[in-house]
Amino acid sequence: MARALVNLAVGTVVFFLLFLLSQSNPSTSPPRLLPPPHHGARPAMVLPLFPSSKNSSRTFLHSHRHLLRSDSHSSHPNARMRLYDDLLLNGYYTTRLWIGTPPQQFALIVDTGSTVTYVPCATCEQCGRHQDPKFQPDLSSTYQPVKCNLDCNCDSDRVQCIYERQYAEMSSSSGVLGEDIISFGNQSELVPQRAVFGCENEETGDLYSQHADGIMGLGRGDLSVVDQLVEKGVISDSFSLCYGGMDIGGGAMVLGGISAPSDMVFSYADPVRSPYYSIGLKEIHVAGKQLSLNPSVFDGKYGTVLDSGTTYAYLPEPAFLAFKEAILKELNGLKQIRGPDPNYSDICFSTASSDVSELSKTFPTVEMVFGHQQKLLLSPENYLFRHSKVHGAYCLGIFQNEKDPTTLLGGIIVRNTLVTYDREHSKIGFWKTNCSELWERLHITGALSPTPSSSGKGNSTESPTTTASDGSPHYDFPGKIQIGKIILDMSLSTNHSYLKPQINKLTEFIAKELDVNASQVHLLNFTSEGNSSLVRLAIVPSDSSTYIYKETARNIISRLAEHRVKLPDTFGNYQLVQWKVEPSTKQTWWGRNYMVVVMALIIIVVIGLSVYDGVWGMWRRKQQTVNSYKPVGAAAPEQELQPL
Repeated sequence: MARALVNLAVGTVVFFLLFLLSQSNPSTSPPRLLPPPHHGARPAMVLPLFPSSKNSSRTFLHSHRHLLRSDSHSSHPNARMRLYDDLLLNGYYTTRLWIGTPPQQFALIVDTGSTVTYVPCATCEQCGRHQDPKFQPDLSSTYQPVKCNLDCNCDSDRVQCIYERQYAEMSSSSGVLGEDIISFGNQSELVPQRAVFGCENEETGDLYSQHADGIMGLGRGDLSVVDQLVEKGVISDSFSLCYGGMDIGGGAMVLGGISAPSDMVFSYADPVRSPYYSIGLKEIHVAGKQLSLNPSVFDGKYGTVLDSGTTYAYLPEPAFLAFKEAILKELNGLKQIRGPDPNYSDICFSTASSDVSELSKTFPTVEMVFGHQQKLLLSPENYLFRHSKVHGAYCLGIFQNEKDPTTLLGGIIVRNTLVTYDREHSKIGFWKTNCSELWERLHITGALSPTPSSSGKGNSTESPTTTASDGSPHYDFPGKIQIGKIILDMSLSTNHSYLKPQINKLTEFIAKELDVNASQVHLLNFTSEGNSSLVRLAIVPSDSSTYIYKETARNIISRLAEHRVKLPDTFGNYQLVQWKVEPSTKQTWWGRNYMVVVMALIIIVVIGLSVYDGVWGMWRRKQQTVNSYKPVGAAAPEQELQPL
């Protein structure tokens, strides 16, 4: 009986041990790589922007998928390219072009107000220090100078064509014209094309001091990249831009036609009205109330000009005063404060929250009305910018255009808005969407498709970016996973050889920006990709913790994906290419020692039961000896006498 009890106890303990072992060996399926929502864009030519907005809800997936196919009426391919930087922090968006054979990379400002594309030339002595090395014609086997002819301005020796451009902020660029092969990147359907561009010999003003290398001219004119590609018949006469939202940066650009969504708002764009992209603005509404203005106020001089190279919006004096009065009336309950720059009389307000998603609860909506009552809804991020010195404060990003009667609408007006410049049909379309997510989906699939959901199989984690009710991107980690490591793949526009001696400083800056200890950021890989660099980093838990909190992981990924990490200019522009999370392998004391504890308990139980079995058996034998009964006269066993 006792032995049976011992066997039962040992069997129970062994079964318990096997159960623990089975539970401590989870699936080893590797986590899947995911792109950032970041990214924010693309068979049309698309240049990327980054994170999600409220208009990117799943109800729009079908429209998105239809949107970024090539124009159904055109067999032309499109060029897909990415947009970098941030409108308010940098003052512009850039994309990448590769010029020459072999290709030389350049970061160029996307500008619909310019017609020439130009980069600094190797011979330029009056050019600033920019993001990439100067263009070296001698290193390109396909470069040819544009010789002097009747259709261009010529140099003093009448040997080569030249160009000169001056801008309103008193900056200028001048140089010679050359022709070479221009490539649009490996995400583009459009194969490299020969095109004419400017090779700078002199820069002044902001063009000299800016980080970007030069300008990509998208305006109307024979030297415009768009005009040259259309003239060759390789794209249809259209292109689109999509800028990321407040605090986000990045976006997408499409060179070529796309199928417009059914609810896109259009305005007639008169190609003869001015040399710029002019639209027919008729009215402005604030909080649903029309400003008392004559529509002709928006038609002075060049009319209403849409310019991607301008940061803010500028209204003629009567329109600005009416707009300012209406905004102040709606916000009379908010405290008005000084602007961040004492040199300007900015109109700023202090609010209780710094959350961009909460702005619509405080600030009114604004509508711009075009012909045929086509209305473009402006959310607060389309007319406000964040105060750089006061937390939770915002300032108007619409100003008076001094005494100039032109209405100038810069990039702030079209944040998180897909803008299609349909030059073939003389119209410009506007469609509110999440521009950063637009680029992300183009980057992954070549067309917009549903965001992947988690598979929920074993420990394989597919962590999708979803959209919250307020339109902000949301990063989900399926199941009850404890995050032990975040793997980040980043692309930096800085040359590999230049970045290599500074790679440790880069990890230190990233740690500081992400609010983690430098010891938590580990460099896993560092490689070259053309003129750019690819860096793989791992973020691990601190020494005092066994895992990374999910909220901390979401914050790290979103800050990188949404370009809220600010690195020194020496590191160039960065892009979060993809990320993944891995389960925690760092165990607690119990996790490390529970097997020892279980084995000790088993030994104690076995020994205890064995001792109990021995003691119990001895007691039983003693009882049998004491209590045995023998009848009188019963035969007793003979006892052998022992010898003396």
